[in-house]
Amino acid sequence: MASAPERNRVTPLGEIVAIPLRGAWTGNRGILHSEHEIVRTHASDLWITCRLEFRGRWREQWLPHRYTHLYFHDEAVSFAAGHRPCGECRRADYLRYRDAWAEALDIAPPSARAMNRQLHTERVDGRRRRLHERPWTELPDGAFVLREDGPALVVDGGLTGWTTSGYGPRHTLPRRGTAQVITPPATIAVLRGGYPVEISATAL
Repeated sequence: MASAPERNRVTPLGEIVAIPLRGAWTGNRGILHSEHEIVRTHASDLWITCRLEFRGRWREQWLPHRYTHLYFHDEAVSFAAGHRPCGECRRADYLRYRDAWAEALDIAPPSARAMNRQLHTERVDGRRRRLHERPWTELPDGAFVLREDGPALVVDGGLTGWTTSGYGPRHTLPRRGTAQVITPPATIAVLRGGYPVEISATAL
């Protein structure tokens, strides 16, 4: 008999849930657990996405006083949740993300701390998730929006719905009006700048 999934998967809205959906990436927001229970949504403004494997490192989950492993269905989900690439295990991706950020915003390459601060103001409003209005025509592939029926991904000229079972139905991408965008504006700028975000093949 299969064991019940643990509460360590992340949705595009940044929620930490217990679902069987497998993750292509891991990451963390600091120490969020007590024993096997999630007791907070984040411990600081450092939210990163990491490779599942790096130099043979492995560490048991739920260890006391150690960061809480979180899992993301794909990189687009991690970006929507408000995470950025890790500067250690994903150094090349981190540099691509940072440099696209600098070019898109016409600034010098920012420090990790500066990006963390900016992303934090864009993803949360107190304890609530912050959404951002943007014209549909300005949204790049890899951006997540919030529809009445839940999150949906902009990809390949359309919208693909996301559920706790993974990607689902396709929808027409509106050409007029504004969207309620989940992905933080700074990351939208990075995606518009050409960052090659990883998207599960099931979304296409």
